[in-house]
Amino acid sequence: MSQRPLIGVMLPRDLRGDLARDFARTAERLGFDELWIVEDLGFRGGVAQAAAVLGWTERIRVGIGILPVAARNTAFAAMEVATLADLFPGRLDVGLGHGIEGWMREAGCWPERPLTFLKEHATALRALVAGERGAGTRLDPSVVPSEVPPILFGVRGPKSLAASGRLADGTILAEPATPEYVRTSLGLIDPAGPHRVIAYNVGAVSDDAAEALRLARPALEWIGEPDWAVHVADLPFREEFEALRAHSATRAEFAAALPDAWVEELALAGTPAQVRARIEALGEAGVTSSIFIPAGADPLAALESLARVL
Repeated sequence: MSQRPLIGVMLPRDLRGDLARDFARTAERLGFDELWIVEDLGFRGGVAQAAAVLGWTERIRVGIGILPVAARNTAFAAMEVATLADLFPGRLDVGLGHGIEGWMREAGCWPERPLTFLKEHATALRALVAGERGAGTRLDPSVVPSEVPPILFGVRGPKSLAASGRLADGTILAEPATPEYVRTSLGLIDPAGPHRVIAYNVGAVSDDAAEALRLARPALEWIGEPDWAVHVADLPFREEFEALRAHSATRAEFAAALPDAWVEELALAGTPAQVRARIEALGEAGVTSSIFIPAGADPLAALESLARVL
């Protein structure tokens, strides 16, 4: 029998700097199991955010999801990971991935063979953090942590998911991570042993289910664009969804036209009982950590509402 997933929350990438500490400490006080940070081009750096959040908190597990590998020299990335793992033992998860191709090309660091690059980077980074030789060098024993933190791949697509099953301790599935998408992804991951599955989803909780759906809907405006097509491929309303996307003049128009039933499938939105049931369905599909992306204009208020499912 599957267990209920751990429940976490994402630190909003555009949260004002003076609110970040309150957000992290509130997430810990409310009892969330995990706090995940993102590294999106033009926003805040992943390692810097993780260091700050780990320092501000005492218990909550902190995940970086993800570090685009082509943006970093492997040896220096290993120094950063080893430092965090050594200073905050047992509280760090490290997500690696290709990054969004458009962003990576914009930054001038999209590799010629992205999957090969990811596999080589992950293998060498793991060796270095373990105190072994990798990428032509090794870390000084004084900075090698007692344990290598879990290395997860934040990827999509058959070949990358298969690589995650072979090389990573888990896989991060970006939003929307429906039970259907999770099952399909796990079939491609095909792990030989224990394998964590981190699922991101837009989250909104209210006693008024319609209000929760209203809050979540705008955060779904980009879903269905080419990179995210695989997320909706197994849904029964895929064809209608694609038609709505094609005939909507703007993202906002598309989001506003999403039927409530679709929002319920594409987000963790509803009453506390409804969202708990949805999280349990994700657990049955294989998710080990369900991560809310807070919806709405006030992330701190959203945290209090989301915590009602704990």
